[in-house]
Amino acid sequence: MTLEDVKFDERGLVPVVMQDARTGEVLTLAWANREALEKTLTTGYAHFYSRSRQRLWKKGEESGNVQEVVEVTLDCDGDAVLYRVIPHGPACHTGEHTCFHNPVEKKDTPPDLGGVTARVFSTIEARLRDLPKGSYVAKLHRAGLDRILKKIAEEAGEVILAAKNQDKDELRWEAADLYFHLLFTLAELGLSPEDLAAELDRRHRPKPD
Repeated sequence: MTLEDVKFDERGLVPVVMQDARTGEVLTLAWANREALEKTLTTGYAHFYSRSRQRLWKKGEESGNVQEVVEVTLDCDGDAVLYRVIPHGPACHTGEHTCFHNPVEKKDTPPDLGGVTARVFSTIEARLRDLPKGSYVAKLHRAGLDRILKKIAEEAGEVILAAKNQDKDELRWEAADLYFHLLFTLAELGLSPEDLAAELDRRHRPKPD
């Protein structure tokens, strides 16, 4: 397909989805006109059209968080475009790895631990990969493994004290800190929550009669 196959809307725009080429994670949604698509294809970096500023813009032109484009594809109807990219820094202006970081949940339904774990772990991995300035994960990573393990010991001690005091609010807070640093340690050493789940499943799987 070529640019002639793109079905621009009445404003001359087409929606563009950016996807991390390495992980498959959806990063953001933006808009492009024909010039933006041409710039993307010729330069190899994501370009868009700003509807608010009414001008062409390159992703990361101010922040430095550019998106290196490895593939541009068109959907089956020709009215949506996908950029598969290698992100150099966070995709979102908030500093999050992806703009899609606000899960929509049913009212009064407590969040699912598995879903929260996956989201937190993905953020940790992104911070370790990009090492953005001001990131706690990046700072702790640079401090080295010994400092990371020291944090595990510190947080475990806080959990013990909270439990001994039978303070549920404090225990919940400290347990969350410990869990975060455990996830951090897994990521630092190349393991994942799925590896932990597989080990727990192996241990607790019902044994055949």
